[in-house]
Amino acid sequence: LITPFCFECDGRRVERRIVGGLLGQWAAGTRAAVKLLDECHRAAVSDSAPSKLLADNVAVTDINAALFDAAHDFAGCIPGVYEVLRRQGLLAGNGCLDPRQALSPGQAEEIDRVMRAYSPWFDGDFVRENLARWLHE
Repeated sequence: LITPFCFECDGRRVERRIVGGLLGQWAAGTRAAVKLLDECHRAAVSDSAPSKLLADNVAVTDINAALFDAAHDFAGCIPGVYEVLRRQGLLAGNGCLDPRQALSPGQAEEIDRVMRAYSPWFDGDFVRENLARWLHE
C-alpha cells in the first residue's frame, strides 16, 4: 500500500499509489484496516516506511493467504472471509450460494492459526462490544 506503481501511458511514465484498502482487511478487520491505510498514506507522503509497516506487511500477507486460500489457488476465498465473520458472530454460517464453494482442506486450521497469531487485526474486542446492538437494530 505504500509502494508506488510505475508504468507507461501514452508514452509517458506515470506513477500511482493505491488509495484504498485491500478487501481482506476491510472484510474481516475494518477498524484495523482503516488504521493501516492511514499509516500507509502517512508513510507514502513522507517517503519512508517505518519498520512497523514492514512487519505489518508480513502479518497482512499471512492473514490474506489463510483467508483467501492461496494454498488452493483461492478456491476458498469467499468461504474463508465468511468463516471469520461467522466466528465473530456476524454471520450464521460460512455457506455460499454455490454449495461447491466451501473451505478447502486445512483452511479452517490456517484461519485458526492467523486469528491466534494476529488477533488485533480481526477487531475482536470491537465486534464483541457492538455485536448485540448491531444484530438487534
